[in-house]
Amino acid sequence: MLAAAGLFDLVALVLHALGTTAWVLALGMALKGAGRALSSGPAEAWYVDTVHASAGPDAELRTGLARGGAATSAALAAGVLIGGALPWLLGLGPDLGARISDATSGLVIPLSVPALLGVVVEVGFLAYVLTALPEPPRERTTLRGVLRGVPATVVAGVRLGGRDALVRRIVLSAGAAGSALITVEVLTPGRAVDLTGAPESGAVLFAGLACAGYLCSMAGSHLAPPLARYAGGSERAVLVGLGAAAGGLLLLGLTAVSSGPAPLTLAVLGYALVYVGLGAAGPSENDILHRRVDSKGRATALSVQSLSLQLVGAGTGLVLGHLPEGSPRWLLGGAVMLAGALLWVRRRTVAEDTRSVNSAEGAGDGKTGEAARSAAGATDSQPLPHPGAQ
Repeated sequence: MLAAAGLFDLVALVLHALGTTAWVLALGMALKGAGRALSSGPAEAWYVDTVHASAGPDAELRTGLARGGAATSAALAAGVLIGGALPWLLGLGPDLGARISDATSGLVIPLSVPALLGVVVEVGFLAYVLTALPEPPRERTTLRGVLRGVPATVVAGVRLGGRDALVRRIVLSAGAAGSALITVEVLTPGRAVDLTGAPESGAVLFAGLACAGYLCSMAGSHLAPPLARYAGGSERAVLVGLGAAAGGLLLLGLTAVSSGPAPLTLAVLGYALVYVGLGAAGPSENDILHRRVDSKGRATALSVQSLSLQLVGAGTGLVLGHLPEGSPRWLLGGAVMLAGALLWVRRRTVAEDTRSVNSAEGAGDGKTGEAARSAAGATDSQPLPHPGAQ
C-alpha cells in the first residue's frame, strides 16, 4: 500500500513539474490525492503492530507516535523552505534557472526544480519502504481488487466509529482539526498581504509563517508525552491540546480587524497555539485509538480519521467563502475546534472506572465486585474487533 502511494506521488510530482496543460495538472492532483489516501494509515499501523509484536499489547506507543509526528512536521517545514527558496536561488548570479530552461527547451523551468527534487525524495521513499518495512505474507491481490474493496473499507470504518463512542470522538476531533487547519491555511495569506501592504511581500511572509507553523507542530508533538503525564492521561492531554488550538483560533478571530503591536502579538500567539495544540493532541489521540482497535482494523481506523479531517476541512473551506470578511471567518474555525475539544470534557477514564468498581466491591460481596471489574475491563480495555470480522 505504501509503495503504491509512493508511486502515485512520484508520477504526480513529475506531472506537476513538467505539465503545461490543465488536464495534466488535474491528473497530477488526482494521483496526489490517491497517494495521500493510500498512505494515510499503513505506516503507522505497521509501526504499532511491530511494537506490539516485540513488546506486547501494553507497550508504550505515545513517545514513538510523537517522534513520528515531529519528524513529519520537520519535513514539511524543510519542504516549505526548500520549495520556496530554490526557484529564487536559481535566478541569482549566473541565472542557472534560465540556463536549465534553455537546455530543456523550456520543459524545465525554475518552478519545476522543487517538484523534481521531490521525485528524487519519492524514489528514496520507495526504496526504503520496499527494503525496511517488511510485511507479513499476504494473499496476492490486484489493483482492481483493491479499488473494489474501497467502499467496504469506508463502510467498515464508519461502523467502527458508530459502535464505539471513544473512536467516534477521535474521528469527530479529526474533523474539527481539519476545520481549524483549513481556516488558517485559507485566511492567513490574505492577512499577510494586509499586514505587509503588497502581494509579493505578503507571499514571503506567508511562506515564513507556514514554516513556523510546522515547527510549532513539531514542538507540540515533542510535548505530547510530558503533557499526557502532567495532565493525567491521554484523554486529558487531548482536551488540553485541542483547547489550546481552539483558543488560538479565537485569538486570531478577535484580532482580525485590529491593528497595532498588542493585537499583532496576540495574533502571533494564537497562530502558534493552533499548531502547538494540534501537534500535542495528535499522538495522544492515536495512542487511544490504537488501544481501542485490533490489528485488522487499525489501518482502516486511521484512514477514516484522515478522511474526516479532509472532508470537514473541505466543507469549512466552502463555507468560509460565504461569510463576511474579518472575524466571522476565523471564529467559524474556532467554534468548530472548540466543539471538538469539548467532546473530551469530563469523560470517565479506565482508572476512574476501576475506582468505581473497587468502591462497589467494598460495599458488596467479592463475587459482585469481581463481576463488576470484569465488565469494566471488557468495556474500557479490550480492543474492538475489526467490523469485517463479524
